[in-house]
Amino acid sequence: MWFIFVILVGVAIYFMLQALKSKGSYISRVESPLDILKKRYAKGEIDKEDFERKKKDLEQN
Repeated sequence: MWFIFVILVGVAIYFMLQALKSKGSYISRVESPLDILKKRYAKGEIDKEDFERKKKDLEQN
């Protein structure tokens, strides 16, 4: 009986640790506003003038 309890606790701890790891990796993948701006420019969503203007705005803040 104790053996099954220990296994269940171990499995619960394993899944909790995996959930915490995935949250931590999400935080590290958050992009900066400049990264987002560069992607929008690369996709063609904004032109060069908009990119330069918005880049200057970001650098001032």
